[in-house]
Amino acid sequence: MKINRFVLASRPGNDGEPVPENFCLEEAELSEELKDGQVLAKTLYISVDPYLRCRMNEETGTDYMQPWKVSEVLDSGGIGMIERSKNSNLKVGDIVSSFNWPWQTKCILDGNTLKKVDPNLVDGHLSLLLGAVGMTGLTAFLGVKEKGHVIPGANQTMVVSGAAGACGSLAGQIGHLLGCSHIVGICGTNEKCAILTSELGFDEALSYKEPGLGERLRVCCPDGVDIYFDNVGGEISDIVISQMNKSSHVILCGQISQYNKDVPYPPPLNPRTESILKEQNITRERFLVLNYTDQEGSALAQLSEWVKTGRLKVKETIVHGIENTAGAFLSMMRGGNIGKQIVQVTEQL
Repeated sequence: MKINRFVLASRPGNDGEPVPENFCLEEAELSEELKDGQVLAKTLYISVDPYLRCRMNEETGTDYMQPWKVSEVLDSGGIGMIERSKNSNLKVGDIVSSFNWPWQTKCILDGNTLKKVDPNLVDGHLSLLLGAVGMTGLTAFLGVKEKGHVIPGANQTMVVSGAAGACGSLAGQIGHLLGCSHIVGICGTNEKCAILTSELGFDEALSYKEPGLGERLRVCCPDGVDIYFDNVGGEISDIVISQMNKSSHVILCGQISQYNKDVPYPPPLNPRTESILKEQNITRERFLVLNYTDQEGSALAQLSEWVKTGRLKVKETIVHGIENTAGAFLSMMRGGNIGKQIVQVTEQL
């Protein structure tokens, strides 16, 4: 059968910004023969996320994800439906997910590498299994829970950078749900700021593109910052850390401002920021959600409940068609999304 798929055409270079020419959409022939244990799956949704930029380099800088290979099919988080099965644990019609789903319309996969998912967790809204009730939600929830040291009733202020993105838009709300009293979001446009405060429950929101971010943040956080959920790194993080209280906590989730630069991960801080961390006894530990797999089930159940009851509100930016996957990734890297960036490959039945 004929399928469409994306392969990596070239690398942008460790210091380069990704461009459309780095990707190639091609038509290919997919064998219909299944070996024992395999399944044929139709791709429903593909997730595109900032960390994928690291996979475009020859080395990712981490030991838990591999670089994409030139001329080979790209992959990321995905959701699909089983169309044929030679795996005893999976049947036709099952909904499955994988952290390494190929960017192609249909694929043959080892069924033992797939996770069967329950559409009831999200009332049938399957894209949420890649976002708020999936890896993104787990990252936001467990990041705040395990590294934020939230103390209900302690009048804590939490700042979130990249606050209108997939993870940040959830992290701020979760901060409130776990007991923070004041949540401030930092993002790239006034439109995003308005959505954070009017729809997602942030107390205040600031655009980093407007002048005087440091002074505006000081006005929003008169008692200083107790918890910082860091999605961006760079100058924004330097400003936030300079206003953090003694024995406060940085949740080091992402560093998207640094992903197009040839620096190690986590990127080094400037000397002034390093000295503030030491002088103020501020914790800044790298957070990796894969270290908390023992909490996955209970965390997903909590996220599901919050979403179903409307306590956790979800924003998605969805584009349609496999041919738009690379464009969705490039747009997301430039901040073109609000909430989770998703590609809907096939209409959900």
